[in-house]
Amino acid sequence: MIFYKYSRRLFYQIAIWIFISCILLVVLLSIPWGAHRLRMYPNPSVDYADAFQRIEILKSLETNDLNPLCQLQFYTHGERVARVAILVHGYTSCPQQFADLGKRFYDAGYNVLIAPLPHHGLKDRMTEQHRQLSAQEMAAYADQVLDIAQGLGENVLMAGLSAGAVVTAFAARHRADLDVAMLISPAFGYKVVPTWATPIAMNLYALLPNSYGWWDAARQEQGGALHGYPRHSSRALAALLRLGFAARMGKLKAQQLIVVTNSNDAAVNNQLIYSTIHRWEQQGVQLRTYEFSSAWQLDHDLIEPTHPKARTDLVYPVLLKLAQ
Repeated sequence: MIFYKYSRRLFYQIAIWIFISCILLVVLLSIPWGAHRLRMYPNPSVDYADAFQRIEILKSLETNDLNPLCQLQFYTHGERVARVAILVHGYTSCPQQFADLGKRFYDAGYNVLIAPLPHHGLKDRMTEQHRQLSAQEMAAYADQVLDIAQGLGENVLMAGLSAGAVVTAFAARHRADLDVAMLISPAFGYKVVPTWATPIAMNLYALLPNSYGWWDAARQEQGGALHGYPRHSSRALAALLRLGFAARMGKLKAQQLIVVTNSNDAAVNNQLIYSTIHRWEQQGVQLRTYEFSSAWQLDHDLIEPTHPKARTDLVYPVLLKLAQ
């Protein structure tokens, strides 16, 4: 009888400790690890010649492994102009995604720079390199393109889609020399993950072994644009979430913010975007918003002209007008 009482008491104690440990683990996983440590280190170009030389250096670093469509794209009027546009493609895509829109910005008088994100644009679409993508690499990329932009134009616009929008948001958080930041469907969170669980998912993706998933489960390696990767990496998705948390910490320094959402988006967490917009508005950020109607039936990638559901004839004019 005494043994039974002792065993029962021990069982309850173990159960309580397991319960407390689980609560502590959830609390620990709910903290966006490492996001607060991300920084930017500006080194702006002093004039057009300096900016041009930095672009040439970036081009010289491109290897034969790079898809020719994914090389750095620079549309220039040959001198520093009033406006410059930095366009940042999405995760697993490359500069070709923004090429047509970039030409429209060029025709509107902008100097335009579209540089590939780290580990992107390789000929081998099944490469595993993008699993190495880190939040710090994307922060350094933002510094690099914005530093170049200072020598290309007086007024700097940086616009990005999805992951590119997260990179742009991080730049807007840290760089006062960014005049206009346009976030198009920023991937602050994923639709399949509840908002409250986003930091938990981020930390688990970072802790667990890397895994790959198909963007198009039916077509697998045949899916998506030929200049993009057909798979996504759990480690890379964790890095994007970490950068997103860092972008939303503290007050933005960019002069103006434009947030574009797509009510038909099945990839990103729109509710998290809306709540972030509300918080920024409370901070007094100069902010404009636009949402594409679900009636247009746009997919998450509303920039890529080769997408089966592309409506660039409708989307591009809206983005160009918003940038004015």
